[in-house]
Amino acid sequence: MWPVSVKKLCAFCFCACAFVFLIMTFQVIEQLGQFEQNTLRQQGTHVQVQYPVIVWWSPLTGELGRLGECGHNRCFFTVNKSYHSHPQTKAFLFYGTDFSIESLPLPRHEQHQWALFHEESPKNNYKLFHEPLITLFNHTATFSRRSHLPLTTQHLEALNALSSQTHLLPLSYKNQLRRTLAPVAYVQSDCDPPSDRDVYIQELMKHIQVDSYGQCLHNKDLPPHLRDSTAMDDHDFYQILAQYKFILAFENAVCDDYITEKLWRPLKLGIVPVYYGAPNVRMWLPDNRSAVVVNPNEPPKKLAQYLKRLDENDGEYLKYLEWKQKREISNVNLVTELKERPWGVQDLGQDSFIDAFECMVCNRVWENIHRREKKLPSKVWRAEESHLTCPPPELFEFAVSPSSSLRQIWRASYEQSRREARVLGLMLRRNTNFTVTQFWREVFTD
Repeated sequence: MWPVSVKKLCAFCFCACAFVFLIMTFQVIEQLGQFEQNTLRQQGTHVQVQYPVIVWWSPLTGELGRLGECGHNRCFFTVNKSYHSHPQTKAFLFYGTDFSIESLPLPRHEQHQWALFHEESPKNNYKLFHEPLITLFNHTATFSRRSHLPLTTQHLEALNALSSQTHLLPLSYKNQLRRTLAPVAYVQSDCDPPSDRDVYIQELMKHIQVDSYGQCLHNKDLPPHLRDSTAMDDHDFYQILAQYKFILAFENAVCDDYITEKLWRPLKLGIVPVYYGAPNVRMWLPDNRSAVVVNPNEPPKKLAQYLKRLDENDGEYLKYLEWKQKREISNVNLVTELKERPWGVQDLGQDSFIDAFECMVCNRVWENIHRREKKLPSKVWRAEESHLTCPPPELFEFAVSPSSSLRQIWRASYEQSRREARVLGLMLRRNTNFTVTQFWREVFTD
């Protein structure tokens, strides 16, 4: 009988523990529900926050309320715009692409800091790339290495992603494939952007064979399952690209530090990128001889001749892959940046760059709180023009057939944005609300 009693006792204890656990779980769920309901309430019945409030004015995260941990500091993050006048609100976060004159947190009180997150191309919002507007922000996270939180390497996971030889094919095999494949590949479906890349490449294609898989200058089809833009990181897509000796890595804009996956992808796959984009790209290459950097002042015919020479000379071509084969990244600047950046890419063990941006602002808010507690003046951060800058778009002078009307838009758009930035800067410094009609009236009378 004794063994039976022990089993009953164990069963009773297990049931009791399970019951207590359920009760505690229901209590936690109830508390979370109450917190969420409080967060949804409007001004006057806001959740009682004892921490600084930081409002995402652009609803990038979509979070109605979250207490964020930033080291020893905590801040309450929300997309609820009704917190604009809350006494605990200290900062507003903006996503550059969504920055709009139609809705701005005005008037801007003395304690209100503005922070800009913009990792995208200038074509997404040219206004922000001019001094009168960018300097209105206190904190920045942009692709520029000069911003408060540089995002230059936002598309590069880690050093080992570059040195990996997972997709690297033997040159002898690539030479065999040259019977059916061009030496150069191009994959782009965003046609005629500000960099005018398609016009240059169209001229280049007159002098060297290029397999173009995207919608721009299309002449070769991808398998059906790879034709969607979401397949750009598909293993099968990588296998197709890895067969080529060169890939045209042309950015949609020509700005210092604006470097996207167009450069990093071929470097990871063991293809030599033919790069046009950031003029200072050599600051970021893994090795001095890891990419063919296009000189826009030289004719495409000259570039084609150089690529043909590399295609026909294995020894010269392999010099561009020597760093990959030895797994040696000699660029100290790149190594240092990847090791010291306070965020990661596709790494659950690290904060994302959005988390790092939020915490940069949160920690700076707390820094001033502590300074005031010590009767010290608040520290003032200001964005500089170099935090987000890009020269006016330039067109190549090659004959184009057929001509695209979109090409002519970019320079006009840039000049228009310069006027808009000047007017918006003046109106924001007045620190009073204005209508869209008032804004455009001033733009066109400026």
